[in-house]
Amino acid sequence: MAEVVDRWHLSRPPASARRCAEHSTKTKTVYAGKEHGRGKRWLVRWRDLNGEQCKESYEKKTKADSRASAIQADLDRGQYVDPKAAKESFRAVAERWRTSAVHADTTVPKVERALRLHIYPTFGDRPIASIQRSEIRAWVKDRSRVLKPNSLRGPYNVLSAVFKAAVYDGALRATPCHEIVLPDDRKPDLVPLEPEAVNALVAATPDRYRAAVLLAAASGLRQGEVFGIEVGHINFLRRTVRVGQQLVGPDKGVPYIGEPKTHESYRTVPLAQSAVDALAAHLAQFPARGVRVEDRTDRQKPTHRAARLVFLSERTDTIRRGSWAKVWARTVKRANAALETAGSDVRVPVDTTMHDLRHFYASLLIAAGQSPKTVQKRLGHAKPSITLDIYTHLWPKEDDATAAVVESVLASVPPLCPVEVVR
Repeated sequence: MAEVVDRWHLSRPPASARRCAEHSTKTKTVYAGKEHGRGKRWLVRWRDLNGEQCKESYEKKTKADSRASAIQADLDRGQYVDPKAAKESFRAVAERWRTSAVHADTTVPKVERALRLHIYPTFGDRPIASIQRSEIRAWVKDRSRVLKPNSLRGPYNVLSAVFKAAVYDGALRATPCHEIVLPDDRKPDLVPLEPEAVNALVAATPDRYRAAVLLAAASGLRQGEVFGIEVGHINFLRRTVRVGQQLVGPDKGVPYIGEPKTHESYRTVPLAQSAVDALAAHLAQFPARGVRVEDRTDRQKPTHRAARLVFLSERTDTIRRGSWAKVWARTVKRANAALETAGSDVRVPVDTTMHDLRHFYASLLIAAGQSPKTVQKRLGHAKPSITLDIYTHLWPKEDDATAAVVESVLASVPPLCPVEVVR
């Protein structure tokens, strides 16, 4: 319970206490304590939600009474805010959240980068309770000048998560990230690669990686899933590949084996015979060998083991993101050069990535009449809505029969106004 205490006078004066002539009245006698005349007279004290005693001092009793009433009301409503926590810097709260929250392995570097590059320069040293909603809007406007709408969403989600954590910890009553409007992410409809372009990419890929590019186009696997495939994941008899892990390539450090992106990413994908033959030829030319790598698929018990990865670098080691980016860039150039030499009008867009082979695979399934649910399962999307958001424009559109349906019901209903007869 919040209460107001007079610091200058004794509530239970002993017999030897000195009467305070300054503040005693005809109706009330008060006795001076050791702190009489020092500092602010009125003390508000209460116990927070953890049972720890808190104190604040005021010069006037009216302000002390008002503060005590407000604190008690917040405690009763469950909206109490710890004054000390509210003075913490945004950086301190964010680092506590970053190191304690459970993130996917691939998300950890993204969170650190978002805080370091986009959030801390603006809010890092500010007391978290001092940051206003208008400042969040200004930050969004400023970041939208350097980040595309889709790229801005990640740092904003990190910023919002830190403020939510502060609310749950009692440092804030409400988050300033309430009803913040982000710039529209108006993406043009996805245009899949032409089959001729995909064939050119496969042909232009160096022998060591050619089967990996063909596998991506023939299965829709993500890049990390392709490079994380081990020999035991391929069933040559049933012509399937099982996805149960991925090779995670951090910005800094050594690649490691981690869990797939989502729970739905655990899947078995059927393969075309050409893809199976390409994998068999690849393993005959580049036999799998045990490569020492850290396995984090079991978060409780990460281990180091010899993984028989199907695809390795030229140094017969795990494929690193930076090295692969260089190989891919050269492959795109060679593919376009070959298409131009052949007199084809088709080209591989310069910004094409290996992920575009995943889109190509999805477009083939859709063109063959596969349902959104089937495409979702093959791609390992978390929800069918994700599949539809990306590929809905690729499904064949049926003729709009809605007007005919209405006409069949309402055709016999007489019009409200009589038809004017023209003479």
